[in-house]
Amino acid sequence: MKIATYNVNGINARLPVLLRWLKEFKPDIVCLQELKAPPEKIPEDAISEVGYNAIWHGQKRWNGVAILAKNLEIEEIQRALPGDPEDEQSRYIEALVHGLHICGLYLPNGNPAPGPKFDYKMLWIKRFKKRAKELIKENKPCILMGDFNIIPAEKDVYKPERWVDDALFRPEVRKEFEELQKQGWIDAIRFLHPEETIYTFWDYFRNAFSRNAGLRIDHFLLSPGLEKQVKRAGVDLEVRGWEKTSDHAPVWMELEKK
Repeated sequence: MKIATYNVNGINARLPVLLRWLKEFKPDIVCLQELKAPPEKIPEDAISEVGYNAIWHGQKRWNGVAILAKNLEIEEIQRALPGDPEDEQSRYIEALVHGLHICGLYLPNGNPAPGPKFDYKMLWIKRFKKRAKELIKENKPCILMGDFNIIPAEKDVYKPERWVDDALFRPEVRKEFEELQKQGWIDAIRFLHPEETIYTFWDYFRNAFSRNAGLRIDHFLLSPGLEKQVKRAGVDLEVRGWEKTSDHAPVWMELEKK
């Protein structure tokens, strides 16, 4: 079973890229982020035509997350992160798919830091950690996946010294990612590729992709035991080079489903 996460950076603007990727790479379960579309503008028919069921939590102009499944039923659990009823940003969705508990997230960027956006990011992470801890206690196969907007370590960014004050790399943000892992969550990419240079995002400017001046901010965190079923994982680099593509590339893993 192939499971993927992809920040599309505008589902309608990138629809030809998304549909091409779905048809050529054939992931079974996909979490999408940054839809930048309200619910009524989600291209449900186009996604269905290439064989995918979908649920989504959209928002006009910004944010937005979705879960897609190829010929599989999606049982929605919730489409908002618990803990703040006043939070109207569409950044989280949960569902059961083929025996897996899937949590799709688009964690806040937080820049500029310090400031209100960074404060919101930190509060969001704390709410997310609380939900993650609840899920760990359920002792069921679960995957937290999406654009975390967190660079976990220096090896996850080109020229880390340039990012020391950025909200994606500040010490307090990296510490929160470490604390998630201390709950028991396993970083799938680093489990299989502990030292390899792997990036998932490249800015549109300064020829970042051609220079491989990237970041690793799109992650899979696996509940304990699930890592034993992961056989391969990687990044669909060629998709980042397609015309009118996202500044992220799809990230995937292959799970040997028991």
